[in-house]
Amino acid sequence: MSTLQATIRDTKTKGQVNDLRNSGNVPGIVYGGEHPNEKISISLKEIKNLMNKENFLSNVISINLDGKEQKVLTRNISFDTVTDEPIHIDLMRIVKGGKIILEIPVKFINNELSPGLKRGGVLNIVRRKVELRCPAENIPTELVVDLNGLDIGTSIKISSIKLPENVSPTIQGRDFVIATVAAPTVVKEPEKPAEAEEGEAKEGAEVSAEGGEKSSTEGDKPEGEKSKEDDKSSAGKK
Repeated sequence: MSTLQATIRDTKTKGQVNDLRNSGNVPGIVYGGEHPNEKISISLKEIKNLMNKENFLSNVISINLDGKEQKVLTRNISFDTVTDEPIHIDLMRIVKGGKIILEIPVKFINNELSPGLKRGGVLNIVRRKVELRCPAENIPTELVVDLNGLDIGTSIKISSIKLPENVSPTIQGRDFVIATVAAPTVVKEPEKPAEAEEGEAKEGAEVSAEGGEKSSTEGDKPEGEKSKEDDKSSAGKK
């Protein structure tokens, strides 16, 4: 469990908050439970270290606030639009006996022991996180899916994942899919058309057309018309 050092801040104006940030600290607030909200300050370095941890938004952390330990969850971090530096953090107290809704990441193990994946199958992940309703004192850090022995065509549903006691998915009434072991997708390239052969065939046809007999010119008359004119001249002589 991560631990953050925090101090109570007494900033009342925007200028005081800016001075706090300029000194290398991030303003924040702790809320939840029966205690009143507390305005706090945490060093920028510690906030960045927290953000570098995997799944930090779903991990329970402990803050040491003026010598008192509190268990909290990071609910939100605001960032500067220009520098992308964190400028505010919201922390929610974990109250014993209460329940909280969180998105918990899914982790897949033993990929090398899956017969389906060994034969070229593909792990098709439908949900990388699952929204769960958890007791404040029993929040899982991750949901583990064991791929050992799974073959192509296997569908991994939420019912196949062992959840901690009193932890339940927010989606009720259906056994939704987390992932599947799918058959390999082979993309067959279409055969290329014989462009060269088609080009040669067209070229040969053009040559053949040019080498054929020329059509008769406009001045030439068919034999039938000539014989009629000869008949007319013969009739005139008579």
